[in-house]
Amino acid sequence: MFRLHLIPYGTKFDIVGKSKYVFLLAITVILTCLTFMIFKGMNYGIDFKGGYIFEVKMPVEPDIQGLREKLGSLGLGEVAIQQFGNKEDLMVKLEKSEEGKEQSIAIQKVKDTLGKDVIYKKIETVGPKVGNELVSNAIKAVAFALAAMLLYIAIRFEWQFGICAVTALFHDCIIVFGMFSIFPIEFSETSITAVLLTASYSINDTVVIFDRIRENLRKFQKMKLNELINLSLNETLSRTTLTATTTVLAVMSLYLFGGKIIAALALPIIVGIIVGTVSSIFVASPLLMFLNIKREKFEDKPKQDAANIN
Repeated sequence: MFRLHLIPYGTKFDIVGKSKYVFLLAITVILTCLTFMIFKGMNYGIDFKGGYIFEVKMPVEPDIQGLREKLGSLGLGEVAIQQFGNKEDLMVKLEKSEEGKEQSIAIQKVKDTLGKDVIYKKIETVGPKVGNELVSNAIKAVAFALAAMLLYIAIRFEWQFGICAVTALFHDCIIVFGMFSIFPIEFSETSITAVLLTASYSINDTVVIFDRIRENLRKFQKMKLNELINLSLNETLSRTTLTATTTVLAVMSLYLFGGKIIAALALPIIVGIIVGTVSSIFVASPLLMFLNIKREKFEDKPKQDAANIN
């Protein structure tokens, strides 16, 4: 039976030995992201900055790209258009203009651009207070997710594993958040989904590696901890890289061919998968070296010397 291995079986990379360089790089990147987030802020989209939301039913299937260009030329700020439900149903979001145009004038301009025979299901104004609530809810969602994962890892393994896993997750989430500050990428409601997907993907990889470390702690109790972690990482390296590669290829197709709205969600997910995979290998597991793991808790299994590894 043919098996695909991106990493040859039996590799012996000294991942733990190189981890100090990765830690230095990770700290530098995190500090850079935090600096940009604090002093530059996020590139918030309409959902956070406030604007106008129209839910309309067009008489015929519209030319979305043409409408986007027409609405964008009104001087009302950023425009977002998406279909929902039937092909004739549209949700139009317009950023409030910086010049402070009156709401009634802005709404009338949109109606004139959309044309006649349009049914307006809903017209709402989203103020900055709603945007602040969304930011607060986004932070709470990520914080609760990290806390739940910490609790899960601590119960399934040991508290040391939980600390290492959440540290790696914090690293992943900060980098994805920082991407929306450093680069001209809009941070919208869907971006929160990308951050949570990054955390869930990263923790899945980390749990697989931790499970192998726990198994090897029971099998090779005389092996040095750094050698055991290296062994566990090398044993799971092919699986980790293969999973990440196939997932990135799938999401990459959405980014390239899914249109503007799908691409805005796919890009941070791609970055998150790559960052999450790297942190699972080079951050979460090597961090166990700096915590006091009590090896006697794993002495209930038959002992086997490291020299018996084949």
